[in-house]
Amino acid sequence: MEIVFEATDSQIKKALVTICVEEALLQIGKPVLNEVERALYSEFECFLPDCLDHPEYLKQVLENLYGQASLNIIKSIHKHLDEYSSPEPIQQFLTIISK
Repeated sequence: MEIVFEATDSQIKKALVTICVEEALLQIGKPVLNEVERALYSEFECFLPDCLDHPEYLKQVLENLYGQASLNIIKSIHKHLDEYSSPEPIQQFLTIISK
């Protein structure tokens, strides 16, 4: 018996954003990813997949933790997501974290 899981469009976009943000943070180091995840949960009770719906949370955490260096992290996230940026929720996510 084959089990088929069909993801919704929203779930796919959340997964895509999560993977790209994780990759951008892991390029810096695993401790950075862990620190961002801890801060997201402690400050907003959310996880990386929730950042598609609340990009302002990720932006705030990055700014609080890394100040000006957060701009480089955001550029890296952009680079990872650029080829997928045409769907509206992803474009909106990129716009908000870049403001």
